[in-house]
Amino acid sequence: MTLLAHKPPYSGQLKPKLSEVPAFVEMIGQGWRAERRPAPLVPGAAAAAAKHRALLSDAIGQRDIVVFCGHAPVRNNDCNFDFRGDSNFIWLVGAQVEFAALVMRPNGAGHDATLYLTPPAKPGERDFFASAAYGELWVGPSAALEDWQEGLGMDVQNYTAFEAALGKLADPLVSGTVPSDELAAFHVPASAELDKTLAHLRMFKDEWEVAQLREAVDASVGGFAAVAGAVPQAMRMPRGERWLQGTFDRHARAWGNGVGYATIVGSGPHAPTLHWVRCDGDIIPDMPLLLDMGVEANSYYTADVTRTIPPTGEFSPAGRRVHDLVEASHRAGLAAAVDGAHFLDFHYASMEVLAQGLHDWGLLPVSVDEALSPEGQQHRRYIVCGVGHHLGLDVHDCAKSDVERYDGANLAPGMVFTVEPGLYFHANDLTVPPELRGVGVRIEDDVWIRPDGTQEVLSAALPISAGELEAWTKAQQ
Repeated sequence: MTLLAHKPPYSGQLKPKLSEVPAFVEMIGQGWRAERRPAPLVPGAAAAAAKHRALLSDAIGQRDIVVFCGHAPVRNNDCNFDFRGDSNFIWLVGAQVEFAALVMRPNGAGHDATLYLTPPAKPGERDFFASAAYGELWVGPSAALEDWQEGLGMDVQNYTAFEAALGKLADPLVSGTVPSDELAAFHVPASAELDKTLAHLRMFKDEWEVAQLREAVDASVGGFAAVAGAVPQAMRMPRGERWLQGTFDRHARAWGNGVGYATIVGSGPHAPTLHWVRCDGDIIPDMPLLLDMGVEANSYYTADVTRTIPPTGEFSPAGRRVHDLVEASHRAGLAAAVDGAHFLDFHYASMEVLAQGLHDWGLLPVSVDEALSPEGQQHRRYIVCGVGHHLGLDVHDCAKSDVERYDGANLAPGMVFTVEPGLYFHANDLTVPPELRGVGVRIEDDVWIRPDGTQEVLSAALPISAGELEAWTKAQQ
């Protein structure tokens, strides 16, 4: 290797600011082949979003509406987490775009929609190399404004025009995250009315949305198989829970947009912890392994499925005992989750089975009736969470709806929700016998009420009985 015989002319100096070096600016701005990329849209998403905007227009009346997509939160210093847009924005637009805003203005018959976003910086523009957020040198070729307009079938404008447009709105209803302090000066706080209206509308999934959820569930079933197949290796590793978490997360990233929520892998004493996302424990061979996992499809609709499997392919007597009771509770919940039933009926049906089982085991200090009464609830020591929730773009979908339209409503065609009873006996719980301590079991399925009122379990490809799960687990290994 030949070394320089003298110091370079810039030795000891600060790095030059490239945007102020004419020779560099001239060099970097030339000689690029033009690249055009279509807007990254899932087939059918734009048409579905147009229908969603029409539903909102009918529901909200002649009001100005602004919905922000949001921006990625800071992870540390100048590094951000991956961006995932606001779900209301995605539902109304059919895509996510960081720092974008949807404006809907009444036109007498409905609303005219305009999307404001920042275009990518192309070769020849300063930000091509100077902006890590929008410069194509950093982020790669991206869809331009005209590509978004063509793909979405709606008016798309440069974000620089948004502030002027916002100033013309009369008391707009706002949803989503306001993207900068500058816009706070326009006094556009989020509207609870708009959020509740959108939450209620999103409860009823159309045919396209159900197809996206089905895709997410099917991908998740494949992810469960991949995880079960990796259990033998994970049992030989330290922090095997994390290996299995990574196995599913990789599968979700390959077959969808990623995970719909932080993957839960809980072995033994970690299984009773409802949101065990640390996943830093070993896989204990003779203890139930709780897997709560869901793939988020490229359309951003997510599955939410849980199974509890035996790592070796056979449940211990204590593990099977708990699993059998949870299975009975789960089947009772599914049987009660029918068109026209009150939303909480399947919750109470599952809880009744659990309370009776706990009483039969001598774990309740009161009768079953007293435990199930509003003044009792002693059985809830072992299941403090509910038994289900709506599912869609969010794993806990429509959470901003009011109580009357959520817990107080009846199940109806178009609704997609989970049924997920469980029992959670913590390792330090002295109220249960030693053989049950550290055993946690949950079974969760995703359920759709079809347009004709019948029920379909979208996640039925995964078995739920202990015997079937034993055979299934062995088959994956």
